[in-house]
Order: sequence, then structure tokens, then C-alpha cells
Amino acid sequence: MVCEALIDFSVSDLNLHFVSNVDPAHLNGILKNLVPATTLFIIASKSFTTIETQLNAETAKTWLLSGMESTDLIKNHFIAVTSNIDAAREFGVEETNVLPIWEWVGGRFSLWSAIGLPIALLVGMPQFRELLAGAHSMDEHFQSTELNENLPVIMALLSIWYSGFFDCHSSAIVPYSQYLKLFPSYSQQLYMESLGKRVDIHGREIQTNSAEVLWGTVGTSGQHSYFQLLHQGTEFIPVDFIAFINTIDKSLNALERHQHLLANCFSQSLALMSGKPASGQASRSIPGNKPSNTLLISQLNPHNLGCLIALYEHKTFAQSVIWNINAFDQWGVELGKELSKNILNELQLENSLKDIDQSTAALINFVRESKT
Repeated sequence: MVCEALIDFSVSDLNLHFVSNVDPAHLNGILKNLVPATTLFIIASKSFTTIETQLNAETAKTWLLSGMESTDLIKNHFIAVTSNIDAAREFGVEETNVLPIWEWVGGRFSLWSAIGLPIALLVGMPQFRELLAGAHSMDEHFQSTELNENLPVIMALLSIWYSGFFDCHSSAIVPYSQYLKLFPSYSQQLYMESLGKRVDIHGREIQTNSAEVLWGTVGTSGQHSYFQLLHQGTEFIPVDFIAFINTIDKSLNALERHQHLLANCFSQSLALMSGKPASGQASRSIPGNKPSNTLLISQLNPHNLGCLIALYEHKTFAQSVIWNINAFDQWGVELGKELSKNILNELQLENSLKDIDQSTAALINFVRESKT
């Protein structure tokens, strides 16, 4: 997400590609356009045991070996970012190419650590430090500013208010910047993996809605799809609009187009607030009174992006404190990983399925019978 957002701040000729999906189409679609001798792989895995990462790393190693004259050469083509240094060495990464991270760093909070290496490679260390400085400025704001002027706290309280008292089950983030097209999905993991809990830290059931579904896309594209639901649907969906006052684009008519972008952003927040009555035509009546925040930022740069990301991190943490939720575990995710190992064995070994529930067994049997 950060590399996409800061692509215009690139100081290198490197082409960066990111692979997270175990679907072979993801990695293979990238490898077919690369040359082994000029390709460096960064394996980013805190535990170095995540199955998707392991499978992709092994595929990358096999691909490198197929294009190298000597197996000794591949050690120069891997860097590992992990807390499991022994596992990285066992895989074949030179110890000098292992960048350690702390075990307590959760993936969704980790870009400030060595996990951010691709960012530094793209924009250079001075700009990466600016990203960190921006985040630090929001850290200080969150730590020292009075609650009535504390942005993360205010945004957290609004989310809790909407969730608990307006029965809100969904909220949207809509950045009016193509550079931030991945920010909604990035925020989705941060928010929903941290706050998607049903009990508090003492094991007691939470007596209100916890995290709602967070989603969104870049504006203005979203205006032509789901904005109809925001304005006239029956769901109560608060929106965060994000926009930059100044554009960094120097291309033809960039300023004029940016003004159109801002006009669209402001008009949507106005329409959500005010609506438009249509006497005698219920289908055309737009009720308004729909809440939104508009975050106006001077311009996109590493410092301001760091500040924005940290704002949503602290908002998420503030909500976890108020709800008494542990924002730093994800046992629901772990359960899926655990179950997938057992199901994989059934798919590969074709056992009797005696310990598998009927629904899952039916799916496995259908796959077995349909193999070509």
C-alpha cells in the first residue's frame, strides 16, 4: 500500500512486486516477466512458518535454481525479514541477509519495522525516515493532546457511538486520491483483525456491537457503484473521506482535474449531510442526515502518509481500550490455518473422512470425484 502511494517519490529503478496469495496464478504471473539473475526476493514472515509464505518462497527458490548455473548463487537473491532466524538460515538465506524483527510486532502494525524494507528500497532511507517521522508526530499527538482535541480518540468515540447507538454494521473509507487506492483494504485488516472480537480481555461477552465491517474504494470511482446505497439505502453507513489540498501531479491540466476531484469529495459529504427532498416523489427523495468525516491533508508525501496511517492505528487502539478488547491477537485467523492443515491432508491422502463433518466431507468428495 505504501509503495503504491509513494510511487512518485521513487529514487530507484527497481520494479517492486508483492505476492501474498498462495494461488499459483499470483506468483507465476509475476515470475514469467522476470529474469532470475536480476531478481531479489524478500521473504517477509515473522514466524517463517506461514504456509502461504513458505510455499511461495519454495516456488521462488525452484524458479531461481532453474535459471542459475550454480546453486551457490541463489544465496545472493534472498533476504528474510523475520523473528525466526534459524528457520530463515535453514531455508538457505545467508545470516547477513536476515533482518530481525521483534516477536511482539503484529503484521498489521509492522511496516515501521524491517518489514518496511521495500518502502526504503523504493523511496530511499531519507524518505523512509520521513514516513517514520510522520507516524511519530501522530504518536505524540495521541499521547499528549487533550481528549477533546485528540484526533484518534475523537474518531474512535464516533465509531463507538455509531456502532453502539445507531446499530451501525458497516463503515466506509473513501480516499479521493488514486495513490491511496489500497488504503481502504489496508485499513480493513488493521481494523477488523484488531477489533473483530466477541469477548473482552477478561473473557466476558461484549454487550454491544464491536467492530463493524470496514470497506471502501477510491473516489470518484465509488460514486458510480455503491454511493447510491450510501445516499438512499436502508443501512446506516458512516464514511471517512480523505483528500489532499494540493496535488503532486505536474501533468497537463493536473490542477484543474484535482479541483474537480475535491469538488466531488465535498459534494458527496454535503449530499450525505443535507440530502434532497422530493415532494410527491418518494423514490427521488434523499433523506440526508448521514454522518461523514472529511480528512483534508496538505499534500501527499511520506511524512503525511505516515501521520495518516498512525492516525488509524491509534483510532483502532483507542476503541480496543474503551471496549476492553485485545487488539493484538487474531485467534479466528489462527483457527482457519489450523483447520486447513487437516483438510489438506484429506485432499492429498484420500482418507476415509471419518473425522470430517458431513458438509466439509461432501466438498472434499466432490473435488475427488471431479479431478481431471
